[in-house]
Amino acid sequence: MKLSAAIRHFLEYCEIEKNRSKKTLVNYEHYLTRFLKFITDIDIQDIDLSLVKQYRLFLNRYESKPGESLTIKTQNYHVIALRAFLKYCVKQDWETLEPEKIELSKIPDRTVEHLIREELERLFEAIDTSTLVGLRNRAIVEFLYSTGLRISELVALNVQQVNLERGEFQVRGKGQKMRIVFLSQRAKAWIIDYLSARDDGYEPLFLNHRRARNIKDGAVEMKGEHRRLTAYTIQEMVRKTALKAGIVKKVTPHVLRHSFATELLINGADIRSVQDMLGHASITTTQIYTHLTNQKLKEVHEKFHK
Repeated sequence: MKLSAAIRHFLEYCEIEKNRSKKTLVNYEHYLTRFLKFITDIDIQDIDLSLVKQYRLFLNRYESKPGESLTIKTQNYHVIALRAFLKYCVKQDWETLEPEKIELSKIPDRTVEHLIREELERLFEAIDTSTLVGLRNRAIVEFLYSTGLRISELVALNVQQVNLERGEFQVRGKGQKMRIVFLSQRAKAWIIDYLSARDDGYEPLFLNHRRARNIKDGAVEMKGEHRRLTAYTIQEMVRKTALKAGIVKKVTPHVLRHSFATELLINGADIRSVQDMLGHASITTTQIYTHLTNQKLKEVHEKFHK
């Protein structure tokens, strides 16, 4: 079978049978198309370790712009997509290279940035809540820190989805997996203040109050989808708020997610519970936070080691 045809079958399989997210499908198609362009439309039985090695050398030397090479992490994403594709081919009994023979490049241990409590309070207080936009922005940062949501999960939320009475609700995360997240009393209060100041009746939890987008569908207008806040707008808001607060670290919505996880672990939460609250499929992903809690270990050592 030709490589192009096999890739098409694989992408259809991921979409229909595996129900992969649109983002995953786009990424797989991007990475595998690059592989196809590099080695041309050969028969999949001709894929071997020598060809894969040439491809990886190409990725390592590839520059999207002059001086901008692909990171090792991005190169590994290409390889992960290729291994997933080959695994599918083997499952179909199509003769090709066994995916287990391809190893990922070793990357340095991942480090994460987080904010300490004093920095978090400065971030919160830097927001002028005398306006509707300010109320919304304060609600967003409190919400992100309280729940540990990913930015994509936050953007997709609707008002009716969030149970403010119980202070908990379900969210659909990566891989379409559902999990329960919780709101602190403070975050609940800011969400209530923000929603009380609105009189639009739109579905999205967080709206763009400064301007509406072009509307082509009456149903979209009625639901307020044209006013749903974008991930980019939230990222820029968090970045500018951090600068206003005098925080020298690069602050993003994901840094608030890191801060949420770090605070839980420092205060004694077990790592399995944190894994569930973050929606991590693997405990290994959650373990990146453990090195940030060394101060807690030091306190335990000083208390019990005489």
